[in-house]
Amino acid sequence: MRLIIPFFLLVSLRLVAQPTTEKAPVAFETLIFPVQPQHTHGSSIVSLPNGDILAAWFQGSGERSSDDVKIMGARLKKGSKQWSAPFLMADSYNLPDCNPVLFLNNHDKLFLVWITVLAHKWECSVLKCRTSVNYEGNGAPAWNWQDNILLAPNDSFAIDAAAKFKQLPSTHTGFASYAPKYDEMIIEASKDFTKRSTGWMTRIKPLKLNSSRILLPLYSDGYNFSLIAISDDDGDTWRASHPIIGRGNVQPALVQKKNGNVFAFMRDNGDAPAHVQFSESSDNGETWAAAQKTDIPNEASVELIVMNDGRWAYVGNDEDDGRYRLSIYLSDDEGKTWKWKRTLENAGKNEGRFSYPCLIQTRDGLLHITYSYSVGKNSEAIKYVELDPKLIN
Repeated sequence: MRLIIPFFLLVSLRLVAQPTTEKAPVAFETLIFPVQPQHTHGSSIVSLPNGDILAAWFQGSGERSSDDVKIMGARLKKGSKQWSAPFLMADSYNLPDCNPVLFLNNHDKLFLVWITVLAHKWECSVLKCRTSVNYEGNGAPAWNWQDNILLAPNDSFAIDAAAKFKQLPSTHTGFASYAPKYDEMIIEASKDFTKRSTGWMTRIKPLKLNSSRILLPLYSDGYNFSLIAISDDDGDTWRASHPIIGRGNVQPALVQKKNGNVFAFMRDNGDAPAHVQFSESSDNGETWAAAQKTDIPNEASVELIVMNDGRWAYVGNDEDDGRYRLSIYLSDDEGKTWKWKRTLENAGKNEGRFSYPCLIQTRDGLLHITYSYSVGKNSEAIKYVELDPKLIN
């Protein structure tokens, strides 16, 4: 079934939000480890069945071009306010490992999915996965299985690219004003089976739809748009969805609406002004509408969840010229408007960088957020925040 979303529906979903400067009522906040000189970025957290919080991030002397980059982790025991010392989660010998994602499947098997970067190019990244059923002790989980996740998008990938680019505003520039044939170049690249089978990268946790289907958000720096890895056997095997076509819509965060549709908020890596982009699927993540921009300013990765009370929570950098402010917004109308807004960090433009959030909610209603934290040269960490959304009013 091909996804068709009426034009009037797309127009009505402007998803309006204005930046805020009022501080969020944080219940607890701490750095997972003290600030240090290595680059630390791309964190992910998961709540384990015993109440522990497990975190992962990548750390090293750089990103894709630094071969010492590895996946690190730490553990916050239930009831504790002190994170454990960091420990190693994954390390591909002499290659950069980045963008870890932690999640539990429907049978509480722990997954760590990440990318290993070949040839120091994001578009050459390989998806890797390891799992554990013994993860509630101290230190790193005991990994019992590991493999690559290999995807083979078929010719519908190119068909969708050609059709959906025609539905986008007719600027034809993407993020590169010096490349007026941007659309045509990407459409041509979509026909290349090798290119569309490689370079898909993780960033945001997956969405579990039912007892077996898991939607793992992916994106490509080569194509500068997104795709979903779909598993219909609780994470044992994966296949590619149709692409989410747009100009710079990357790093999807997924939620399921009350009508069953799957909705994606995405970082804007396209042409100015940088605003959160969105798309929607009416067939459980198989096909997607062409991405559009919202009115929400954004310059980096975003997060989105449906909370226990049915409201949506969004975390992102709500400016389009840096990562110096990080905010949380709440919506009671599935993202059409955002009535409640508070900042998590708000520094001067050149005084701090706070980005790449991960957002989860535990059964007690608390929101748990981690993000990259940098307050000066050679001074980086991952910050952890707990807050009660009922106090945001």
